[in-house]
Amino acid sequence: MTAIPTVTLNNGVEIPQLGFGVFQVPDAETATAVTTALDAGYRAIDTAAVYGNEAGVGKALAASGIAREELFVTTKLWNADQGYDATLRAFDAGLDALGLTHVDLYLIHWPTPARDLYRESWKAIERLVADGRVRAAGVSNFQPAHLRRLLDGASIVPAVNQIELHPGLQQAELRALHAELGIATEAWSPLAQGAVLGDEAIVALAERHGRTPAQIVLRWHLQLGNVVIPKSVTPHRVRENLDVFDFTLSDAEMTDLAALDRGLRTGPHPDSLN
Repeated sequence: MTAIPTVTLNNGVEIPQLGFGVFQVPDAETATAVTTALDAGYRAIDTAAVYGNEAGVGKALAASGIAREELFVTTKLWNADQGYDATLRAFDAGLDALGLTHVDLYLIHWPTPARDLYRESWKAIERLVADGRVRAAGVSNFQPAHLRRLLDGASIVPAVNQIELHPGLQQAELRALHAELGIATEAWSPLAQGAVLGDEAIVALAERHGRTPAQIVLRWHLQLGNVVIPKSVTPHRVRENLDVFDFTLSDAEMTDLAALDRGLRTGPHPDSLN
């Protein structure tokens, strides 16, 4: 069983650096996919209300026999549920679907800046932390301006900002702000949904190291210090994505990958999704 390193968040909670995402996995298939991941050695599972598969995640966790304290479960507040009271109701619904008494990380999924409710939502999440129902509070898809606005009057600095991040979209400014504020960077779409796996530099590194292009990209994330949550429902790829801890990219190789940044988004822009 692979020992997965952890990242210590700004409140002392430890998150596995490599986890398993279930975006776009139908609920009926989620329990099987999560069970495969748990059997392979993953202990961090990332879901969201809008994925519609929190119940499937919960079913797999309950059936696993793995002690709750060994698991790290993340879910997210959907845009339509922002606002103080609505956030509390949505959290209760997600917790019920998961069949848990607490989550390890709860994220505001998108800032939806035109609606301007994320600060109210954050106040509700701060209450959930105080009540012991959320171990770490964070955000997702927040840009620098959103983070600064959130922090004005907040009592908790987000532990995590989960953002689209891969060699084609490296988010240097945002990662620098995270480092300044003590916020962990977590990457969704870490492989750009496959769009970067044919890049010449990545293919060349894969051949040099006897690895797959996906393994090269995941290793790049880990060496940057990112938390990363690849998604696959193919069992051999689920296991393959975990097999990235026994090789290292050199400084020169990391520099080669840094040159691939080209503003490539596979998802919406956080400034315009409302």
